[in-house]
Amino acid sequence: MKASDFYTLPFSLAIFAPYFDPADAPWNWLRALPAALASLPKAEPWAGLPPGVRIEGEVHIAPDVKLPAYCTIIGPAWIGPGVEIRPGAFVRGNVIVGAKSVLGNACEFKNCLLMDGVQVPHFSYVGDSILGNKAHLGAGAICSNLRLDQKPVTVRTPEQTYDTGLRKFGAILGDAAEVGCNAVLNPGSVLGPRALVAPGTVMTGYLPPATVARQRGNVSFLPRRD
Repeated sequence: MKASDFYTLPFSLAIFAPYFDPADAPWNWLRALPAALASLPKAEPWAGLPPGVRIEGEVHIAPDVKLPAYCTIIGPAWIGPGVEIRPGAFVRGNVIVGAKSVLGNACEFKNCLLMDGVQVPHFSYVGDSILGNKAHLGAGAICSNLRLDQKPVTVRTPEQTYDTGLRKFGAILGDAAEVGCNAVLNPGSVLGPRALVAPGTVMTGYLPPATVARQRGNVSFLPRRD
């Protein structure tokens, strides 16, 4: 399982390419986030921010980022061109956001990589996760990043179980993957490109590309090709 099976690092994030090996396991890109952000030059002091916008630490924001009346951004963080940040967004460290993405109202982002055109518009948590180009989370979708027993997270596929070695690891979403409203992605959930998790579904494990996961009674998910 390689990162290139799920997404391609976009041009807007080319500055970070030395830290994200396409041949590496996709979850290993999470380990690379601190070093990638530490490679940046010192951020310029911010002036003229809306009075309710709080910025702490090393935060790089493209000049055309749309800032709301109020939000909190704690570095290290890099927010690319054309990004829209909506009211109440909370960015709390080790976050890279690609061009023209949306950080939605009352959404929290921590130790995550969002590529170009990612949409997280309403009431979601994205922790220790990677969202591929044009991936989308519906309102209230959650990337759960810690097992109840707090053991290291594994990724299970029909062929193999991968030991990630990560105690905190949320989800991997391939390019153009979709997660419906109020769905929960349990730790170690991995969605292939164009995979879809239906609203209200509790997802665990691996969802192949262009496959739909739907809730059925108390069963966590039922993958099906459409």
